[in-house]
Amino acid sequence: MPVVPVYDAVILAGGRSSRLGGSPKALLHTGGRTLLETTLDAVAGARRVAVVGPGSLLPLLEDASRETVLVREEPVFGGPAAAVAAGLEALPASGDWTLVLACDMPRIASAAGVLLDAAGSDDSDGDSTLLALDADGRSQPLAGLYRTADLRQAVLGHAPGGLTNMSMKALLARVQWRGVDVPPMSTADVDTWADARILGVSTEGTALTASSSEAKEH
Repeated sequence: MPVVPVYDAVILAGGRSSRLGGSPKALLHTGGRTLLETTLDAVAGARRVAVVGPGSLLPLLEDASRETVLVREEPVFGGPAAAVAAGLEALPASGDWTLVLACDMPRIASAAGVLLDAAGSDDSDGDSTLLALDADGRSQPLAGLYRTADLRQAVLGHAPGGLTNMSMKALLARVQWRGVDVPPMSTADVDTWADARILGVSTEGTALTASSSEAKEH
């Protein structure tokens, strides 16, 4: 049976939500919970959590039963690589593993469980970062269990400000990783209102509806 490793978590929750008209993804609802709360549930076993997002999210963190901090990337809206760097900096004594998740994947809990089990399995080499692979074999850097030292080295390899608007794939160019197949649709994210309907996400706790045939995965 896999032994779940000790890990910290970084949750990215501060994007512009441009294709949602600026509605914060973290505050959308699914199953009576916000997407941020759903993502926090997915990292329930984390030792410490850093949420990267605006101050308006703070009330959602006050009920958390573990050490959770709220930080902001510099510059604001500086992109995912800058946000990951801010989260890591907030966890200065991080352990061997850091689970990085975007908060816009309402079914991410099952993928997170698979990644943690993979790290704790007998087959794990213990040296590689693990990235979720969707049903089409595409890697998802914002659903990854990272070797903390490797991720930190990748961040420190850039000058201050150099991470602004950098993609995760560019950040990870020198990070050794392997893919782990995760359940179908577990990394599907909400970029548009059509995605929201497909995934049962809404602004007021009443899910919009759509045909499952419209579903896409990221």
